[in-house]
Amino acid sequence: MFFKGLEHTAIATPGPKRLAEWYVEHLGFIINFSYDGNYFVKAPNGAMLEIIPSEGDPVATRMKTPGLRHLAVWVDDFDGALAELKRQGVAFLGEPFEVKGNRLVFFTDCDGNILHLIHRQQPLP
Repeated sequence: MFFKGLEHTAIATPGPKRLAEWYVEHLGFIINFSYDGNYFVKAPNGAMLEIIPSEGDPVATRMKTPGLRHLAVWVDDFDGALAELKRQGVAFLGEPFEVKGNRLVFFTDCDGNILHLIHRQQPLP
C-alpha cells in the first residue's frame, strides 16, 4: 500500500512561534522541527501539527462551518486533563458532556482554533 496515514496537519496563523509555544505549554507537545518561521509540534503519541505563517484576513468559523473543524486531543484521565486546562485559563466552548460512554469538551487554542478533549471508553476500531 502506498498511503501510510496522515503525517501532520497544518494550521496557518499570524504568530507561528506563539501558537507553537501554546501547544507546548498547554498540551505537553514539543517543538521537534522549525525552519523559516514554520514550526512542527509533536504530541506525546507522535501526532504532529505544522504551524505556518498565515496570509490574508482570518475567516470566521463555527463548530459546523464547512472544512476542518476541530482537533481531538486524546486523554486517559479526562478529569485531570480538564482540571489542568481550567487551571491554565483555557477558553471552553461549553460544559463537558458524555456520548455513548465517551467524555468530551470543546475548547480553543490562543488563535481560536477548536480543540476537542476526549476520553473514549473503548477505542474506535
